[in-house]
Amino acid sequence: MPSTSTTYGTITSNPTTFPSHAKHTRRPWPELFSLSSFCLPISAGDAKARIKINLSYFRVNYVIIALTILFLTLLWHPTSMIVFLITFIFWWFLYLFNDNPVVIFNKPVDDNVVLGVLSFATVLLLVLTHVGINVLVGLIIGVVVVGIHAAFRGIEDLGFPGEEEENGLLSVVGSQPLRPTSGYNRI
Repeated sequence: MPSTSTTYGTITSNPTTFPSHAKHTRRPWPELFSLSSFCLPISAGDAKARIKINLSYFRVNYVIIALTILFLTLLWHPTSMIVFLITFIFWWFLYLFNDNPVVIFNKPVDDNVVLGVLSFATVLLLVLTHVGINVLVGLIIGVVVVGIHAAFRGIEDLGFPGEEEENGLLSVVGSQPLRPTSGYNRI
């Protein structure tokens, strides 16, 4: 006769083949534009660190800003706008609002690869519509706007995905007690 006993207190989960890093997410716009978070960087090294962290944290928001600027440079070119809107559909479904990794031949594709391929395809298709100078100007303006924002936005108030695991409940549950737990606690 098979055993019908149940083991309580165990947590089961299905193993996943996806990378362990957190999936990119669109952050709230008020968090991106919080005026109290802006201040001058102390040094060039501080600005570089801010740019690196902000580009990672606000990645999807910055992509949306850059695509909007690129779209605005195409306002007087209807054919290019149609091509851009078609590529934007791919951006929408494959990167901006996709919660699952893109899977090709049963293998997950890294977010950076998807970002690179979509960026290259967008620029290439727009250049083929003979608006190369508009694309170049739009990309330069987008990089400057995103770079300035990333350099001047402070990083002190950002909540990183790994922070809760390091300093929150998981660290308390998984760690050794600070004092022996025998006896009563003092009040």
